Amino acid sequence: MAAELHVELVAADRSVWSGEATLVIARTTSGDIGVMPGHQPLLGVLESGPVTIRTSEGGTVVAAVHGGFLSFADNKLSLLAEIAELADEIDTQRAERALERAKTESDAAAERRAEVRLRAVAAH
Repeated sequence: MAAELHVELVAADRSVWSGEATLVIARTTSGDIGVMPGHQPLLGVLESGPVTIRTSEGGTVVAAVHGGFLSFADNKLSLLAEIAELADEIDTQRAERALERAKTESDAAAERRAEVRLRAVAAH
C-alpha cells in the first residue's frame, strides 16, 4: 500500500473535503508547496490559489482557496481556508462575469478571486 496522508480542507463555513491523499499542492506566502507523506512538520499562510489533492485512489481534487492557513504534522494536513470551493462546484460563467465586473470596477481583490476560481476549474 502506498504511503498516504490524511487531508482536511475546511472553509470558515463548512468542511469542503476530507480523505486520504498521496500529494497536496498549495500556494503559500513563501511560494507553492507540495506535501507528501512523511513531510517535515510545517505551518504556513495560504495565498489565494488552487489547491490540488492527489487522492489515494488515483483521482484528483481541485479547490479554489482564498486565504487561510495550513499545518502538517503526524501525516495529517489541515487546510483552514477563509473561503474554499471545489472546482466542480464553481459556476464558470458566473466566475467569468465576476472577473469582467471586477476589471470594470478596478477591484483587484475581486479580480484575483475570480481568476483563482477559473484556474481551479481549468485544472480540474
